[in-house]
Amino acid sequence: MSELRIAVLGVGLMGAGHARRITKQISGARVTVINDYLVEKAEEVAATIPGSRVVADPLDAIAADDVDAVVLATPGTTHEKLLLACLELGKPVLCEKPLTTDVDTSFEIVKREEDLGRKLIQVGFMRRFDPEYVQLKALIDSGAIGLPLIVHCAHRNPVVPPGFDSAMIVRDSLVHEVDVARFLLDEEIVAVTILKPTPNSHAGAGLQDPQLALFETASGRLVDVEVFVTTGVAYEVRTEVVAERGSAMIGLDVGMVRKSTSGAWGGQIAPGFKQRFAQAFTNELQSWVDAVQAGTNVDGPDAWDGYAAAAVCAAGVRSLESGVRVEVEMASKVSASR
Repeated sequence: MSELRIAVLGVGLMGAGHARRITKQISGARVTVINDYLVEKAEEVAATIPGSRVVADPLDAIAADDVDAVVLATPGTTHEKLLLACLELGKPVLCEKPLTTDVDTSFEIVKREEDLGRKLIQVGFMRRFDPEYVQLKALIDSGAIGLPLIVHCAHRNPVVPPGFDSAMIVRDSLVHEVDVARFLLDEEIVAVTILKPTPNSHAGAGLQDPQLALFETASGRLVDVEVFVTTGVAYEVRTEVVAERGSAMIGLDVGMVRKSTSGAWGGQIAPGFKQRFAQAFTNELQSWVDAVQAGTNVDGPDAWDGYAAAAVCAAGVRSLESGVRVEVEMASKVSASR
C-alpha cells in the first residue's frame, strides 16, 4: 500500500500525541479515523488532522473500509474486546500498555493471535526504541562488557494523578522496568519481591511510595528498581548494567556513560534539551508503520511481551500486599502455542 490508513482509538494524552506524530513526523501513514468515548474530544483532535473523520463506535472504527491498521490508546479495561476485533478482522494494532488488565485475558489474546498463524499485535513499550536503550542493548549483545550480572534501575516521577494507588505504581510505572529487564537480558523474570520503605510524607494518603523491587531472572541474575512517583522534583529514568568486564549507565541526560577495564570512562553530552522519550515514541511509530507496510506487522514487543509483563506485575502486586517474595506464574511459550 502507498500509505497506511490508521484509526486512532482513544485521544487522551497518549492517543492525541500519537495522532499528532503520525500526521507530522511519520512517513508512509496518515490518520483517517479518530475515536474516543468523549465525542467532543475526538472532534477536537480530528479538526487538527486533515482528511480524518470521527467514528463514535470503536468497533465501527476498526471495521471501517478506510482503516488498514489501528493505534489503541483507550483505557486498559477496553483492550481485550478491541484487540479481539482487530484480530478477527486481521488488522495490525499498536496497543498501548497494558495488553489487557489481567493475566488470564492477556494469555487468551496471545493464544487467539497464535491461532491466526501471524502476528498482528505490537505493545507500546516505547523504551525499546529510545536511542540510549538501543545503544545499551547493542553494547550488551556485542559482548564487549561480558555477561551482565546485575541491573540497577531508578524510575522517578514528580507527581502522579489523583487516585493513583500503590498497586498502580507496580502496574503502571514498574511495568516499564519489567519490560526493560526482559529486553536487556533476554530472559524471563521468575520471582518478584517488593519492599516498602518509609512512605513519602508528601504522597497521597495510603500511597506506598517509594517502592523497591527485586526481580530474579531464570538464570539467577538480579534487577533492583527504585520506583518513586511523587518526588516533586523531575522525571528521571536511569538504568545501569553491571557486567563481568565493565558497566554502562543510561539516563543521566548526557548519553550513555561507560566504564571499562582499561580504566576509561565517559559518554557524550546531549546537544540540547528534549523530553526524555520523545524520540522513542517517534521511532516506535515509524518502526511499526514500516513493519505493517512490509507485511510483518510487528517490529518490537509483541503480545507475548505484554502477557509476560502482566504476569510479572501480578506477582509484584501480590508481593506488595504480602511483603514476601512471590514467584511469577506464567505459561511457557510451548503451552501458549499448543
